[in-house]
Amino acid sequence: MPAASATPPARPSGASPLPSAAPSTGARALAVLAIVVAGICGGLIGYGIVDLQASADAPEGAETGGGLGPVVGGVIGAVVAAVGVAVVAVLVLRAMTEWKTIEERARAEGREPPPSRNVSGRRT
Repeated sequence: MPAASATPPARPSGASPLPSAAPSTGARALAVLAIVVAGICGGLIGYGIVDLQASADAPEGAETGGGLGPVVGGVIGAVVAAVGVAVVAVLVLRAMTEWKTIEERARAEGREPPPSRNVSGRRT
């Protein structure tokens, strides 16, 4: 039995390129920026919480600076926050792509696309 070819079949030279279903570059860049900012904020919050807890548990007059605990708390906080925002970002990007597909399919079938709403809630 011959092995299946890994290369897709060649397109005719006059064919138009297939439209991309990927979200726009700006939307993807904004999603990455949101993930990075959430990671930074989560790291700062995690560090602060563990650092406050360590200083509250220390005896009177003992030095409470540094240690590995606040760093670990910061890393865990950064990862949790970044993963949470990443999940939301992926869902938003998929919804944007699905809406774009619905609009294009309606136009291709000669129908008017469903009305979208702007931020104020009014139909456009």
